[in-house]
Amino acid sequence: MFFSEAGTRPRTWEASPSEHKKWVKIEADSVMSSVNPNTSGLSLEEFLSIVRKKKEVQLHRNEIRHIFTAFDRHYRGYLTLEDFKKAFKQVAPKLSERTILEVFREVDQDSDDLVSFKDFEYAMNYGRNEA
Repeated sequence: MFFSEAGTRPRTWEASPSEHKKWVKIEADSVMSSVNPNTSGLSLEEFLSIVRKKKEVQLHRNEIRHIFTAFDRHYRGYLTLEDFKKAFKQVAPKLSERTILEVFREVDQDSDDLVSFKDFEYAMNYGRNEA
């Protein structure tokens, strides 16, 4: 878990039992939508393969969320150019400010001078599906 410099704790969210039940149904429906309706069912191997793929996607998204949270030191839900500069100074200190600005502009999909998690996630996944 990451904490801001001011010592505030990150926001957490816990599902109520009814919300948890709803999310379990959504996940089950998602897995079952992968099943060919013209077959009599799903083999254990097919089921495990589907669940494994979903888990990999979920883990990747969680990694992206942790990176975003580490950069979003004030827990605002977006990154500014200054946040980008501070982050890049830690992970790539020799990168020029011009390059950081170009990366920021590229990641800022809607050109609002803020990088939302959606913008950040898109950039982190860029080219991933082709690999």
